[in-house]
Amino acid sequence: MNIAVIGAGYVGLVTGACFAELGNHVTCIDVDEQKIKNLQQGIVPIYEPGLDAMIASNAAQDRLHFAMNLNEMSMLPNIIFIAVGTPSDETGLADTKYVLRAAEHIGASLNDYCVVVDKSTVPVGMADQVAAVIQRELDKRVSPIVFDVASNPEFLREGNAIDDFMQPDRVIVGLDSARAKQILLDLYVPILRHPERLYFMNIKDAEMTKYAANAMLATRISFVNEIALLCEKMGADIEQVRIGMGSDARIGPAFLQAGCGYGGSCFPKDIRALIKMSEQHGVDPLVLNAVEVRNHLQKQFLFNKIKQIFGEDLSQIKLAIWGLSFKPGTDDMREAPSLVLIEEAMQHGAHMMAYDPVAMPHARQIFPQTWLASNQLVLCDHQYDALKEADALILVTEWKPFCYPDLAMMKHLMRRHLVIDGRNQYDPKQLRAAGFEYYGVGRG
Repeated sequence: MNIAVIGAGYVGLVTGACFAELGNHVTCIDVDEQKIKNLQQGIVPIYEPGLDAMIASNAAQDRLHFAMNLNEMSMLPNIIFIAVGTPSDETGLADTKYVLRAAEHIGASLNDYCVVVDKSTVPVGMADQVAAVIQRELDKRVSPIVFDVASNPEFLREGNAIDDFMQPDRVIVGLDSARAKQILLDLYVPILRHPERLYFMNIKDAEMTKYAANAMLATRISFVNEIALLCEKMGADIEQVRIGMGSDARIGPAFLQAGCGYGGSCFPKDIRALIKMSEQHGVDPLVLNAVEVRNHLQKQFLFNKIKQIFGEDLSQIKLAIWGLSFKPGTDDMREAPSLVLIEEAMQHGAHMMAYDPVAMPHARQIFPQTWLASNQLVLCDHQYDALKEADALILVTEWKPFCYPDLAMMKHLMRRHLVIDGRNQYDPKQLRAAGFEYYGVGRG
């Protein structure tokens, strides 16, 4: 098939590269001229394992192209995916202006029937607005071209996006057209091991499914974090508790890992958007509000632990940070717990040394240059460089290189042998036996 993907960000690039890998002809479109030029030269703007190689391979095979508008495509598209960003606006709702601009561009460029697919996370009812904008632009051209709009929300996990796309556990498609259904059925059946996992439903049902799924996952995280705090007060170990909970077939183990809060581009903004949608329609979002509040408080956990150990004045304290991205497998630092920890500690005078396997270039752009120039915050080239004369190591992101640290080297480098484990990655007994003070999240 001939596919256009509007938006060369995280979702758009993964979607475009994967469909090209499956033999389709794909053009990724973005209004950012420099981004398009970089992609044409093989420079990928995001870190996702395997994505740069997949883009390079399919570009070399002439299956994947990059352009600034639909008119640059050599073949008319059968399907146009809208995969632009929908960040939170000032009210907390998803900002849909980029989606509507994409719809305007489609309406101004469409030359034959195609299926327009919302892949961006959009408010319920957005497909109707997209269809209205496209039709308005077609009417300006007095064009008789027909089209269909569908919703196909993405469920990609950063760090596992290619596997999630190529081996999905389910594909959700919302539509109201038999013609569009057949096209999307032909598109997706080849990558589904179990075709029955391709779910067709009404468009609004599909739009709501994305929000509801992310809200449920965020709720599980916030719930287990709240239980972890209770475990810490009462002497129970959340790691044993979550195993016991997860063994219940009605509950399952996924997203029951206690830690220092969730971040990223999806959960925070989707929870905010769902709260606002609830309020707009007269539904009191009691559970969703609690999820958001608990996560906000959980991001304070690590700094509160530091204050508990060292006191309010941290001017003589050196803290080592392992992990800056919101989760392993990505350089994405949006709403990451590390940002809250570093900002709080810096305000209390701490000297900080941080390392992340892939997020360092991003970190150098995010953190104030005054912090870096003064060396109050040092971004290190190696994970063990961050430990020199450190009074504590705080694990924020559970990257694989941090799983089995060299404890002897740590003891040699650190001034105080203290580990604050924000992801419960380490065995408390092992670290204490090696001579370390250890604090986890809800470990009793």
